[in-house]
Amino acid sequence: MLINLFRYGFSLELLIGVLASVFVVFCTLPIHEFAHAYVATKLGDQTPRLSGRLTLKPMAHIDPLGALMLLIFGFGYAKPVNVNIRNFKNRKAGMALTAAAGPTANLIMALLFLVLMIFFTIIYSKTGALIFEVSLWFFRYAALINIYLAVFNLLPIPPLDGSRIINIILPNRLYYKLMQYERYIVYAVFALLIIGWLDRPLTFVSSKIYNLLLQVAYLPFNAFLN
Repeated sequence: MLINLFRYGFSLELLIGVLASVFVVFCTLPIHEFAHAYVATKLGDQTPRLSGRLTLKPMAHIDPLGALMLLIFGFGYAKPVNVNIRNFKNRKAGMALTAAAGPTANLIMALLFLVLMIFFTIIYSKTGALIFEVSLWFFRYAALINIYLAVFNLLPIPPLDGSRIINIILPNRLYYKLMQYERYIVYAVFALLIIGWLDRPLTFVSSKIYNLLLQVAYLPFNAFLN
C-alpha cells in the first residue's frame, strides 16, 4: 500500500503490493459490487440491473474516495449498489443477504489467490526464477487486500456493508437515524485510518481469517507436498 512506501521506503515487495492494490481496484472491487447486484436481482429487486450495476465493468462501481483509501491504506470501498428494499419478500433478510454477498465474494477471491500463491511458491522453490517470486508476492497481497476489504466492509457503519447487515436486528428508526450521518461517519473512519487507530483491530481480525483460508488453500496441495 502507498502508505507503507512512505513509512518504509521503496522495495520490490512494497511495489508489488501497490500493483496488487491497483489490480484489486479495477478487477476485484467490481466483482464485490457485482455480487451485491446479482443477489439483489435474484431476490426480486431489479434496481441494480436497471441502474447499470449488474456488470463487471470497473467504472460502473469505482468510488474515487474508496479507491484512494484502498490504494493508501489497504482498506476501502466502492460505490454502494442501490436497492429498493420494498422489492424483497423479506425486506430485512433480503437487505442482509445482499450486503453480505460482497464480503463473501472477497473471501472467495482471497481463497483463490492463496491457492495461486501456494502454486507459485512451489514453482519458485524449484526454479528460483524471479518471475515466480514476483507472482507469489502479487497473489499474497491480492489475497490479503481482499480479506482486508471483507473485514473493513463488515464494520457496522455506513456506507459499509456491515451497516446494512445489522439492519436485520436494529429497529427501523435507529437504523435510519444512523444512515443520516453516513457522510460524517465516512470522514471519521478516514481520519481514524490516517492516524492508525483502526490498524490493529482490523489487522488482527484479517490475520486470523488469512491463516484460516491459508489452511484451506493448502488442502489441494497436501498430497503433492507430502
